[in-house]
Amino acid sequence: MSSKRLLITGAGGFVGQRLVRFLRQQASWNTAELQLWDAHANEGDTIKVDLCQASLVDRAVADFLPTAVVHLAAQSHVPTAWQQPELTWQVNCFGTLSLLEALRRHVPTAGVLFVGTAEVYGASFKTAVPLDESASLQPLNPYAASKAAADLMAGQYAAGGLRIVRLRPFNHIGPGQREDFVASSFAAQIARIECGLQPGVIRVGNLQAQRDFLDVADVVRAYALALERLDRLPAGLVLNLCSGVPRRIAEILELLCRQTRCPIRIETDPDRLRPVDIPLAYGRCDAAQHWLGWEPQIPFTHTLSLLLDDWRDRVQRDGRSGSVS
Repeated sequence: MSSKRLLITGAGGFVGQRLVRFLRQQASWNTAELQLWDAHANEGDTIKVDLCQASLVDRAVADFLPTAVVHLAAQSHVPTAWQQPELTWQVNCFGTLSLLEALRRHVPTAGVLFVGTAEVYGASFKTAVPLDESASLQPLNPYAASKAAADLMAGQYAAGGLRIVRLRPFNHIGPGQREDFVASSFAAQIARIECGLQPGVIRVGNLQAQRDFLDVADVVRAYALALERLDRLPAGLVLNLCSGVPRRIAEILELLCRQTRCPIRIETDPDRLRPVDIPLAYGRCDAAQHWLGWEPQIPFTHTLSLLLDDWRDRVQRDGRSGSVS
């Protein structure tokens, strides 16, 4: 058996795919050392595992016996969480419980990166100051609440002996992201307008909200650094991953629109407005700098250019249907 065996849940997702490519490029893990889980796909070396089926999770962990785990799998779309709260809780909270219980039973010495979200801070952002890891968890939507519960659960298992580090990334964007996230939605609509597949109107939600955005490549680099240091990080450690720079959603739209010559009109879509929204949300990453030597490196304008070019490629590949996933 290899001396190190890495299990990645949610490996088929936006971040998971990037993390797998990054680790392989860095020669950190070879194919034999990786087991990739995804809830939907069963392609190549990616295995379909339903986190909501505790017995299947237990069997898969017992068969692979990982020495390290990155738990990325989640239902992370906030509007879907409002529409399907039971599914969201099943995946985010009880799926995490199934995984941690299986690890406790079969590989209690495995190192675990639990990937949470800054959404757990919720109403704490109303202080309008950048939050560090000591801020209270006050989630305001089913996604955030289910992730907060899983985050606290991971802390409880860490106190009980599992080697768990909890990461709370803020909003991250980049090529390959689904259209139902704000910056990706803007980029997709611009790409379709440029191809004549959509009228020259971008439909938007709340443009005045300010958020802390990261390039997905910076986030993946933080995960890789945490993996390298798992043996030296305190169990239960919590680390924010953020830029510390709040950006108005209107600024993102403006920067993207500058990269096209197409005339574009902006219209508010009530369906894109959240039932509960926070005007300003940003954080501090001093702890990640201390423990990982990490801070964001990729300029925001470059990230937006990559995102828009990716959507241009996807729309062109899809042809006239424009139904790009």
